Amino acid sequence: MEINLPHVLAEVTAAFERYERALVSNDVAVLNELFWHSPHTLRYGVGENLYGHAEVAAYRQARSPASLARTILRTVITTYGHDFATANIEFHRPPAESVGRQSQTWVRMPEGWRVVAAHVSFLAR
Repeated sequence: MEINLPHVLAEVTAAFERYERALVSNDVAVLNELFWHSPHTLRYGVGENLYGHAEVAAYRQARSPASLARTILRTVITTYGHDFATANIEFHRPPAESVGRQSQTWVRMPEGWRVVAAHVSFLAR
């Protein structure tokens, strides 16, 4: 298996950066687009466990658009072959003193790169 093929890494990095822009600007349409439209999709958040694209989309629609800005402290994107990748970040969201973590599993689908699983949590203070 080839790890971090340059062209695949560039594709996933671009998809991840698009996701991040949509997240901090609350572009719900793009966020919904980038999550796989499947009942198998999941997202474990800080205070919610979401199963299936419909639950993820409903959460995004109901979420407050306030205080979404964050500073990414570290990003690790790794691709495995041509169609599978992980994206992991550490971030800080003011005024919290703790560091957050986000993990995403990306898969190349016919419609493009999509998040099939995600997890967000904070380190204990």
